[in-house]
Amino acid sequence: MRPPAKPGFLLVARREWRWLRHDRVAPILMFGVPLFAFAVLTAVFSHPVIRGLGTVIVDADRSETSRAFVEQVAASPSLSIVERAGDLASAARAVRSGEALSAVYIPANFERDLKAERRPQVVAFYSQQQLTAAGVASSGLSDALAAANSNAAPAARAAPTAARVGALVPETIVLVNPERNYAQFLLRALLPMIIHVVIALSAGYAVGSEFRRRSMRVWLACAGGNPVVALAGKLAPLFGIFFVIMLMVSLVIEGFFGLSFRGNAPMVIVAGSLTIVGYMSVAALLQLLTRDLVTGLSLTSLIVSPAFGYLGVGFPILGMNAFSQAWGSILPLRWYMEVLFGQAARGLPVHASAPAFAALAALATLYTLLALLRLRAVGPGMARAPAPEPAPAPAATRGIGGAFAAEWRRVLTTRAAFTLLILAPMIYGVFYPQPYLTQILRKIPIAVVDNDLSELSRNIVQTLDASGAVSVAVHADTLGQAQAALDRGEAFAVVGIPPGTQRDVLKGIAAHIPIYADATYLFLFRSTGSGIAVALSTLSAELAAGGARTDGSLVKATLASSSPADILLQPIFNPVGGYGSYVVPAAFVLILQQTLLLGSAMLTSVALAQATGGALANVLGRGVAHLTIYLPALALYFIVMPRIYGFSVLGEPLQVFALASLFVLATSFMGQAVGAWFKRPETPMLIFLATSLPQFFLTGFAWPREAIRDAVRAVGYVFPSNFAITGLVRIDQLGATPWEVAHEWRGLWLVAIAYFVLAVISARIVMRRRTHG
Repeated sequence: MRPPAKPGFLLVARREWRWLRHDRVAPILMFGVPLFAFAVLTAVFSHPVIRGLGTVIVDADRSETSRAFVEQVAASPSLSIVERAGDLASAARAVRSGEALSAVYIPANFERDLKAERRPQVVAFYSQQQLTAAGVASSGLSDALAAANSNAAPAARAAPTAARVGALVPETIVLVNPERNYAQFLLRALLPMIIHVVIALSAGYAVGSEFRRRSMRVWLACAGGNPVVALAGKLAPLFGIFFVIMLMVSLVIEGFFGLSFRGNAPMVIVAGSLTIVGYMSVAALLQLLTRDLVTGLSLTSLIVSPAFGYLGVGFPILGMNAFSQAWGSILPLRWYMEVLFGQAARGLPVHASAPAFAALAALATLYTLLALLRLRAVGPGMARAPAPEPAPAPAATRGIGGAFAAEWRRVLTTRAAFTLLILAPMIYGVFYPQPYLTQILRKIPIAVVDNDLSELSRNIVQTLDASGAVSVAVHADTLGQAQAALDRGEAFAVVGIPPGTQRDVLKGIAAHIPIYADATYLFLFRSTGSGIAVALSTLSAELAAGGARTDGSLVKATLASSSPADILLQPIFNPVGGYGSYVVPAAFVLILQQTLLLGSAMLTSVALAQATGGALANVLGRGVAHLTIYLPALALYFIVMPRIYGFSVLGEPLQVFALASLFVLATSFMGQAVGAWFKRPETPMLIFLATSLPQFFLTGFAWPREAIRDAVRAVGYVFPSNFAITGLVRIDQLGATPWEVAHEWRGLWLVAIAYFVLAVISARIVMRRRTHG
């Protein structure tokens, strides 16, 4: 006869391993969700270079010269002409409806004015509501129109022009990520982000299950009453699983995508291990504090779901407000990302990543100690698992009105449902936008290496420092010193002023000013490069004026000889390029979907168990209840918060509410359709929570739809948010009319009807099974 196992670490770990193997949900959460996220993101970023962005041409001149400009736009790989409109109003409708991202307007009498050296203006409009695509579109428009302008210049060179000085021409030299591969940038950040959500949910599920279906008494008995052994043994199998997953993700990114690893691998591996420990401890602590599985998971989701915004990956930390920087500093993932990008992408010396590594280690240690102290405090009093929270007493729910009232009663009396459906939307509405509220980056620190030491070079430095976009923080003697400043994070670009710059400018020779930049963080890279280029362009214009008025005849003659047409790039819709105006309105829609989807699915099993009426009335009554519950959240997200945060609001509130109401109903029906098949209320949260980011990128908003294959985009149509994000953003931020979002209206109606039918069928099947035992 085998002797009984000795209490200790191995016994706890074996008990946990057996539970993980036999539980139906745990393998889906640990392996299925990361695999789904990896497959979706890999498919979305299968085209790492954005091409073929829609452009509308408005050619009011229809001359040979205007056609040459149009042909140059058509030849740009970044652009694709989707329409030739007769006026700007038609072009604006195409942009608002999503058919195009930009429009080029060539005025009447363009060729005549060009030959008369009147510098007619060609205007390229582009929407910055989709900031990622807007950057590509503006670059493509600028290059194409500049090339067309250059080809038209010989016609104007016969005219006598004033002697002119040379221009200052910025040349960007990318030190890291020279291909400016957006896939490299995002995949390195998104996959760990999703895995950290799965880590936290898995650990919370493992600990919280002791309060609901398993036994706290048995858990502590297997550990001999030692809380350190109990917690370590319980989390050890999860640590091993996620250690392998994170290692495999890194290998796939480096191998499958061909992204080179440039730094210290052991440091990144240890940092990944500390991140796993940190988030398992946070999840365990929240479960031990609440002593309720679903409530603990809800609180865990409030921490891990919005973490991406606080990492400094999308919007840089230096541009965040004080609260966002403080909150981000207590997130282990924030420091892991700094170590990961510093080592894997930038290849920094180990000592440069040491402060972030130390902060990560300190947080992992702190959260582990807090979880142990909490387990020690509650362990003796939890010798027996507490009885689960009593469900509300069944009520007569015949008819739509009965189902409506019963659902409201469940939401108000069930702690987890109240947290998800009432509190979470309000908390997210304030919490999620915080990192983006400064909107744009100002005074980005840069380094300058002045090898000319002339009056002109001093003017260059002063102009850069006086600009609103950048600030000269480091004056280096050599490029090596400037590179060290980049590694330490004291500067984010280096401007080199080569010897002989002033001499070349005075001779009328263009002086090339190298800008050494790091494209690891693309938004920071673009903002820095744009700020430097604008400052140098301003100084060049002043030099060309030679002390004369910048709108005087001499300057106009100089400009006409080199640039016969005036090219104006005009951003529209979010014209200042605010990051918050770009990402928050779309994220609000996804937050509404995820909270309602989880809450609706979580309550479905209880609702069907208590229902006494028909399936159709039950589904419809619950859907209307969810709509009324979410009316305050809709008002908060689409009317109150955009005005408080200063986002552009151009749409009619009634149009917004009409489409948003259909979206809420579609999401409610989806939650009811899937929730009918879940026996446990926590299952929807475990499965759906970590899919938020893949859903966001499937919409074609954060990553342009032109760069996503049709088959991949079709996967996103499963979720109502796919239609709602594009429709609501275009109505509220772009001022689109119902006709301009007709595609989104049709899509949401189809999704709502489909999920309503599925919800009724699922409810009828489940209710019939329970009726027949």
